[in-house]
Amino acid sequence: MNVEQERLEQARTGQAGWRHWGPYLSERQWGTVREDYSADGKAWGAFTHEQARSRAYRWGEDGLGGLSDDKQILCLSLALWNGQDPILKERLFGLTGDEGNHGEDVKELYYYLDGTPTHSYMKMLYKYPQAAFPYGRLVEENRRRGKDNPEFELLDTGVFDQGRYFDVFIEQAKAGPDDLLVRYTVHNRGPEMARLDLIPQLLFRNTWTWDPGSPKPSVTGGPGQALRADHVVLGAYSLAFEAGAEPLFCENETDPALWGRPGGPSKDGFHRYVVHGDTQGLCAEAQGTKAGLRYR
Repeated sequence: MNVEQERLEQARTGQAGWRHWGPYLSERQWGTVREDYSADGKAWGAFTHEQARSRAYRWGEDGLGGLSDDKQILCLSLALWNGQDPILKERLFGLTGDEGNHGEDVKELYYYLDGTPTHSYMKMLYKYPQAAFPYGRLVEENRRRGKDNPEFELLDTGVFDQGRYFDVFIEQAKAGPDDLLVRYTVHNRGPEMARLDLIPQLLFRNTWTWDPGSPKPSVTGGPGQALRADHVVLGAYSLAFEAGAEPLFCENETDPALWGRPGGPSKDGFHRYVVHGDTQGLCAEAQGTKAGLRYR
């Protein structure tokens, strides 16, 4: 037996929960039947990509290169910002069935490079343009094309020309069933220096809004301190991190401004702060149900 076979046997017999943490976090929860509350069954319009940064999900979560426990209570994923995009890059973007000339289609470049059966090691690559991500152009051009035409892909937009992009490698390894290391390695493939903000995000899936009897969890911490995540069922976990991060806290709640009401600490707090310099979406104290570590 090699070491991974031993882990598999321990997981099979219940000796160790090697599969407790894994790649159970979707890269896209918006626009799926999982979040369709519409009267007409049109999932793509019931929960749009535009709403995803501000509106709390009910049945799942999403994030780039993420992982979670097997009940998807606590999630860790990565957000990126190149200083050009109008939003943080927190999840995969794609076309709905009505927008794509060949139907529903993700318009991103990402690759799963390695992974063991117990998720003791996982590696993926996400390619992030240094120019503004062409959200509108991808929708408009694919909508214009007919079914007999080829799809208009992200590479066709020219945003990767001259190597002006970042290779973002995400690696996750386990020293034990509940002891994980996550490493982000970024390569600037362009000819010049370019800005990139990395914001690992630790958050609790919102269950308390839908179930008033469900106690609200919390993530707490401070500068130079490990984050602590407390949940009545999952228990307590800590997230240690390298120096140089700016800890941010908000709530994994729907932003009331989405429905035309005054906003407060909400799911889009990091987006509003990083992209627009607006602190209104952040918690005043070092705690919330969502925490971010901003590296620049």
